[in-house]
Amino acid sequence: MNEIQMRPLPLIIEPEEGNPHEVEGVLNPAAVRGIDGQLYLFPRVVGAGNYSRIAVMRVLFDGDGEPVGVERLGIALEPEMDYELRPDGGGCEDPRISYVETLRHYVMTYTAFSPVGPRIAIAVSKDLLHWERMGLASFAPFEGIEVNGVDNKDAACFPVAIPNPSGMPGLAILHRPLFPGTRPEEISVEEGEHDFDANRESIWISYSSIPFSGMDPEQLCSFTSHHRLASPQWAWENLKIGSGTPPVMSRHGWLIVHHGVSDIFRLEDDVQRLTYSAGVMMLSMEHPKLLLYRSAEPVLVPQSSLGRRGTPSNVVFPTGIDRRDDIGRPHRYDVYYGLNDYRIGVARLDLPDELPHESHLHPEMSGC
Repeated sequence: MNEIQMRPLPLIIEPEEGNPHEVEGVLNPAAVRGIDGQLYLFPRVVGAGNYSRIAVMRVLFDGDGEPVGVERLGIALEPEMDYELRPDGGGCEDPRISYVETLRHYVMTYTAFSPVGPRIAIAVSKDLLHWERMGLASFAPFEGIEVNGVDNKDAACFPVAIPNPSGMPGLAILHRPLFPGTRPEEISVEEGEHDFDANRESIWISYSSIPFSGMDPEQLCSFTSHHRLASPQWAWENLKIGSGTPPVMSRHGWLIVHHGVSDIFRLEDDVQRLTYSAGVMMLSMEHPKLLLYRSAEPVLVPQSSLGRRGTPSNVVFPTGIDRRDDIGRPHRYDVYYGLNDYRIGVARLDLPDELPHESHLHPEMSGC
């Protein structure tokens, strides 16, 4: 059986000419259906000096249900809290959004560009128009590893309550701590094979308690029971992996489109640069900390095209996913992704009736 693949669609969302909020890019959007059934994107828009805001756009479709454009609706989050500001700027970056049924709220996880580095922040909304900040996520230590005091990115939450290891329902998130010495830029300069601590270059899953009433920020944002979900395994992700789209329930389990980082040489100019590609993971329906499948090859790679300033395109960064049952094809998904750190692309994923027979899991990765 063939590997799962995604195919790029024609729509490319470019920075709007003359828009000061987008002079350095529009990228890495959350994608979510509103209560009106419309699809909304919440991209990171980058102004001068790498100052990032989170905007909101409505996706426009043609008569066949294909995405063909966007309508810009304004700014959803502007850096204003102390954990989003720093002397040289600041930012609200790379959101993911899920409607969490138990909370009856949309939950946005995003990267706050704080004075001490990137941290995971959480905001909630009932209508996608008005957002209430819950604050920074905090993480309990894990087996002697300090999780709370390190840079952290790529957070995405499940849309339903997930039992933690003690069996109690909680808000589960995926995230990627950036421990010192494990950044792709640091590892790529090492010669020979890359040795890594599996705990420290991974997608993790963690849990917080569901508030019994109201929205208790301290309860909602305090995460424990950490578990390593997946570490780098293949050549295309040999430096780093990170969660991408929020988990969505599919016919095979919880579907995630993640990103992997490699130091593969680009053939256009024979210059070594980090390359971001997309892959697929499938988690158990009943116990999503169990990894059932991951793609051995990327499902989407950067295309041979020039990006901004004439540099070769080398980034595919998936962040939003939209289930497309509305166009009469069950198990079809559109994935929205950052393209070369400057614009937005969209690709289509059709899940097969069965997953490829080969699970593509190292023994220690199938439920450690």
